[in-house]
Amino acid sequence: MLYPFLRPALFALDPERAHGIAFAALDAAAKSGLARFVAPALPRDPVRVMGIDFPNRVGLAAGLDKDAAHLAGLATLGFGFLEAGTVTPRPQPGNPKPRMFRLPKADALINRLGFNNGGVERYVANVRASGYRGILGCNIGKNAVTPNDRAVDDYLACLAAVAPVASYVTVNVSSPNTKGLRDLQSEEALDALLARVVEARDERVQELGRALPLAIKIAPDLESDAIRGIARVLVARRVDAVIATNTTIARDGVASLPHGDEAGGLSGRPTFERSNVVIRTLAKALDGALPIIGVGGILSGDDAREKIACGASLVQLYTGLVYRGPALVAECVRALAAMGSEP
Repeated sequence: MLYPFLRPALFALDPERAHGIAFAALDAAAKSGLARFVAPALPRDPVRVMGIDFPNRVGLAAGLDKDAAHLAGLATLGFGFLEAGTVTPRPQPGNPKPRMFRLPKADALINRLGFNNGGVERYVANVRASGYRGILGCNIGKNAVTPNDRAVDDYLACLAAVAPVASYVTVNVSSPNTKGLRDLQSEEALDALLARVVEARDERVQELGRALPLAIKIAPDLESDAIRGIARVLVARRVDAVIATNTTIARDGVASLPHGDEAGGLSGRPTFERSNVVIRTLAKALDGALPIIGVGGILSGDDAREKIACGASLVQLYTGLVYRGPALVAECVRALAAMGSEP
């Protein structure tokens, strides 16, 4: 793969600019047909999760393609599913720049993007125009100006808009970059939110004539009691999956590095064990009641295998792609497929 040769040039640029250039190249390769010739040959590793048949267990995490503008290109990399977003009802610019920082010595990123996106109407239009026919998770959130006591209105508006194009919908209540959003993870607040969202989801299911699984994405900065409280709510409200985890506000092991003290969510290798602890706690509390999607710090096939060993059914990649490039997808797919053939 060319990425190891291109990475130094990309890392010489501002992270957001490099992100845009990388996606422009991927989009061009997909449009020209070149991507099909360099796409990896991967083993099938089918698994049924949330009532959906996934071709393999490796997905793209939300955050990389917030506007669902690059689905065709991403589909050529070998992912079993893509999750796009977080999208909000109305367009918003996000937080002031600079707002993304690399920590290469830690294989990590810090971002305080703040749900920058073009709004849900543009998002749905992008999905429809993409031609993508694979499994799509639509990750939804609230606008920064919407107070928490009206947050449910934003989630319901996004749910209604994305339902026709979504394979499943993820409710993001765990980004540290929208003020007060994580307060919605408390047992009482989450129960109240999900009561409305699940009811609206069920209405959409009747209209669509098909299932529409609902997932919740939670933070890694939760105490065990809070995780167990979330598990109780998810089971009681008949949620279909939980994604563990989002970025962390902790700075263990990176505070002394350049940019290590920047505000925002930390992702990458330093979050690996922290997210694993949450997955293990969830797995014990849920006892198989609903599946877990593991995300956080996956930079190798062995990392993906460990997420599954902790109790996840699927995994998602994000920061690892910045440091390892597209080859990471194939490595993880092969590693997880090999697990099924081991004695």
